[in-house]
Amino acid sequence: MTANELRSKYIEFFKSKNHAEISGQSLIPENDPSVLFTTAGMHPLVPYLLGEKHPSGTRLTDYQKCVRTGDIDEVGDPSHLTCFEMLGNWSLGDYFKKESIGFSYEFLTSPKWLGLDPRKISVTVFAGDDNAPRDEEAAGYWKENGMPEDKIAYLPASDNWWAAGPTGPCGPDTEIFYWVGEGLPPVGSNKGTDSANWMEIWNNVFMQYNRVDEKTLVPLPKKNVDTGMGLERTNCILQGKTSVYLTEVFQPIIQKIEALSDYKYGTDDEKDKSVRIIADHSRASVFILGDQKGVSPSNVGAGYVLRRLIRRAVRHGMKLGIEKEFLAEIAASVIDNFKIAYPELSTNADKIKSELTAEENKFRLTLKKGEAEFQKLLPNLMKNPKKIISGKVAYNLYETFGFPVELTQELGAENGFTVDLEGFKEAEKKHQEASKSLDAGKAKGGLAEQSDVTTKYHTATHLLQQALVDVLGDQVAQKGSNINNERMRFDFTFERPMTKEEIQKVQDIVNEKIKEDLPVDMRIMTLDEAKAEGARALFSNKYGEQVKVYTIGRDVKNDWFSKEVCGGPHVQHTAQIGEFKIEKEQSSSAGVRRIRATISGGLPLDPQ
Repeated sequence: MTANELRSKYIEFFKSKNHAEISGQSLIPENDPSVLFTTAGMHPLVPYLLGEKHPSGTRLTDYQKCVRTGDIDEVGDPSHLTCFEMLGNWSLGDYFKKESIGFSYEFLTSPKWLGLDPRKISVTVFAGDDNAPRDEEAAGYWKENGMPEDKIAYLPASDNWWAAGPTGPCGPDTEIFYWVGEGLPPVGSNKGTDSANWMEIWNNVFMQYNRVDEKTLVPLPKKNVDTGMGLERTNCILQGKTSVYLTEVFQPIIQKIEALSDYKYGTDDEKDKSVRIIADHSRASVFILGDQKGVSPSNVGAGYVLRRLIRRAVRHGMKLGIEKEFLAEIAASVIDNFKIAYPELSTNADKIKSELTAEENKFRLTLKKGEAEFQKLLPNLMKNPKKIISGKVAYNLYETFGFPVELTQELGAENGFTVDLEGFKEAEKKHQEASKSLDAGKAKGGLAEQSDVTTKYHTATHLLQQALVDVLGDQVAQKGSNINNERMRFDFTFERPMTKEEIQKVQDIVNEKIKEDLPVDMRIMTLDEAKAEGARALFSNKYGEQVKVYTIGRDVKNDWFSKEVCGGPHVQHTAQIGEFKIEKEQSSSAGVRRIRATISGGLPLDPQ
């Protein structure tokens, strides 16, 4: 079974169980400052897991491209990935544990679907602690489906408990594993007794509690199920492969690397690692650049991660002996392999290739600058009688100039120096820990960031978008936004800096509409109906059949101020927003401007 077939079968199965198929969303999260990228299939569904009504109903399914950067330095082994696909299904206050477990087991083991050997499947459930009891309910439903007791491992909250944050929605989960060892698993073997030979393929989260404080859990009146299955891992298992890189998801990319490097994958461990890094990082870079809200390489945020991925791929290409520009050629292979599932990659193919080539050239120049910087440092280094280049100096060359430590070693050796690699690793580790702290606890993304303040900001982005169009013209289109409890950031297409007068005029329009206390109404309709009514629909190829349309102003022809297709959440009337102030207008990237704004005051939101 190929990845394309697995994707299709998954959607087909859950549609047969009355789930509505919805489109996967952008890799760049909308209004969620807690993560740089969409990290899981549930990420775009946060408002609905918190109580918003989804226009497609209470049973949903989709496939979603995701990027996680916490393990970027582990990529290179046979299993770690920065970019992956998640197959998901959700119950929004509909079915719960019994049906969720039954669906999962049927899809995995039924000959009509995946037909996996039940003897090679084991599960984990929450073991219970002082806050919540052992999840006998989930374990019982697994037994009803034929799971032997010795294949059920009861593990602590660190393994089988999901939480949005210190407070908010939370609950136990059950994880599903497949045996990847030789033959059949021995009696009594499960994830709790043998972690090496059981590979996780599916996680079913049961959101059944609200955490009020550290010691208080209150049952949620509306319980949700959020599940995620890793496409690449499951595909690997279905094909009996020992590594995701041996499946057709990566093989066309690896074959292109082989042709460019004149190296045959599978003949040298260290070179194989470089091949895997190039394959993963180039694929991730293509998905980020080709996204409908794609970012460009930069020194901050998501753009910095993208730059790091590209440069790491180039460096490992050099290690394989690839001296010419090569990422654009690999990108063509990625696009061809994924264009059916993600047509935006074909649409943005020229942009992807040109951005990769530009960044690759820039990095090659950076390496030359790094070498020149090393030569400047050399006179001082020569004063060290031990002829050791400190880890701090080596890491500074890497972090500031992008100069790989291997090159520092090579240049140092030419002058009789060794490099303190332990010191370099220590400096690198400190940097990684600082980076990972940004990602800590956020693998699921964003639930803890929802508040009345962010809701006000969300509606303010609609007012700002329309005010910009009124002042600057129809060429203005939203390119992304980011919201937290302190401020909003709004990116839009425009070729030049705004004048002081234009900025003031936009701010005045937004505040005028807030003072008018316009109603904010929501209706559910088809995307075609929304467009016919004049609603703005950004990235319209990524909406489902039924969409939410938010209208600010009287919802009659030509008498509304703003009408947009959006998931919400929103205020009920504009006076709830408060005073709006543009703090800064600046460049974001070529042809894209960025506004930072704040709000203050405003009326309280109506109780739900």
